[in-house]
Amino acid sequence: MHSKSTLVATLLSATLLSACGSSGDSATPEPVELAPTWNQGVFASESNFKNRCESPRTGVDANGSAYADVAGSKLYEKHWLRSWSHSTYLWYDEIIDSDIAAIDEPTDYFNTLKTTAVTSSGRPRDRFHYSQDTAEYQQLASSGAALSYGARFRLLESSPPREGRIAYVEPNSPAAAAGLSRGAEIVSIDGVDFVYGNNTTVLNDGLFPEEAGESHTFVVRDLGETSTRTVVLQAAVVTNEPVKSTRIIHTPSGKVGYFVLNTFATKTAEAALIEAVSELSVDDPDDLVIDLRYNGGGYLAISSQLGYMIAGSALTDGSVFEKTVFNDKHQTVNPVTGGLLTNLPFIDSTIGFSAPASQALPSLNLNRVFILSSGSTCSASESLINAMRGIDVEVVLIGSTTCGKPYGFYSTDNCGVTYSTIQFRGENDKNFGDYTDGFSPNNATGDVGERIQGCQVTEDIQHPLGDVQEVMLKAALDYRTTSTCPAVPVGRPVPRNAVGDLNNDPRLIERQLREQIRLDNLRLVKQW
Repeated sequence: MHSKSTLVATLLSATLLSACGSSGDSATPEPVELAPTWNQGVFASESNFKNRCESPRTGVDANGSAYADVAGSKLYEKHWLRSWSHSTYLWYDEIIDSDIAAIDEPTDYFNTLKTTAVTSSGRPRDRFHYSQDTAEYQQLASSGAALSYGARFRLLESSPPREGRIAYVEPNSPAAAAGLSRGAEIVSIDGVDFVYGNNTTVLNDGLFPEEAGESHTFVVRDLGETSTRTVVLQAAVVTNEPVKSTRIIHTPSGKVGYFVLNTFATKTAEAALIEAVSELSVDDPDDLVIDLRYNGGGYLAISSQLGYMIAGSALTDGSVFEKTVFNDKHQTVNPVTGGLLTNLPFIDSTIGFSAPASQALPSLNLNRVFILSSGSTCSASESLINAMRGIDVEVVLIGSTTCGKPYGFYSTDNCGVTYSTIQFRGENDKNFGDYTDGFSPNNATGDVGERIQGCQVTEDIQHPLGDVQEVMLKAALDYRTTSTCPAVPVGRPVPRNAVGDLNNDPRLIERQLREQIRLDNLRLVKQW
């Protein structure tokens, strides 16, 4: 145990120090006077072009490091993107190598350096290709959290007639101060009718503020009430409570542990999960339900710890939580850090995120786990599902298809722009990692991903999380005794790109990408 803990701590430290470094060899750069030329199918080392900028920066970055920029041009910047992508992009052989001079701006050129392949459901396989101003990226990364009101909004219908409700509220947040709670219905935002209004820009601006202190006026109808009330919410950096509603549920067929885990993206999740599992272990539950319906991912190391705490040493010793697979050019060495590729184990001790390091973790020693899921269940949450299946822990999925994110990247700066391109995928102990359309309960309808045991269930937001009558938890409790699912409801069909669909706002898509990239970069602790 101690040797694994020491390995984890050492490699984690090395990863965090090296994850922001540049890739490539140390070849001597070409003189700036020589304009690089494009030869189809011929790729010079990316180090020939790195930091050769049309507008070199001076001074130091947000971390206090001097900029490495030197005089160059947009052509140099595009050549770096081309060579870097050819070296590290997971599907480098699916990039069309077109004339580099045909597109002027480096960021526009970057948008072409990705696969055009689609998944079996017809979605683009690479939905996460993204670039962002480096100063903005560093500010977001250093803050560790996005701005919010401390309320999670759930869009049950995103196009008219829309339905939006409060899914949960963080304690000590602006939303909590306004008296909001789960189930409250959104009636209007800044004077725009939420149900039928066409001004989706105003609605999305209100739902997703971008600056601290930004205020928006909501009219809401609390759950069970007929009248409405007006609240003004002011955005702030809110501390997330990762674990909620820990409890033991007593049933005729045994004791069931339950807790909500809303994020792996805060270091406090380590201590919070230890506390929750320790509390449950006192009652020695026969089954466990983990509510991941709102969990978009975060630190893969904490996900690995949770995997151990579910299954215990008998099932996890000597097994892999997740393997990191780069493209076929990099089968033994990480092309970004230069370190040898090693597998992430099931971590059986604390790593010092928010609990003293090198202490043994509690475990429930279960060979079955129920996961409550949604399209927001993503990244490190899906890794937990995949890892459990890799060691033959029975996973029962209750809810809807997860997001489909077995990939990750090292976001890399060049000349003031941070580029994120998919560079690796994760696989479990059985070498499986192909869930680009997510995991789906095996009775799911419509576009589905990797089918696993479970039930498609639609959330109703009518009961508190952890209430045995809340439809998803109730379905899990019923399934463990009857092995049957509730009827799948017929939802209102909403065509893609529907007029007035809140999800069509390009800025909303960009915000979602930014948040997922922030979470993905927390996955870098996987590089042991």
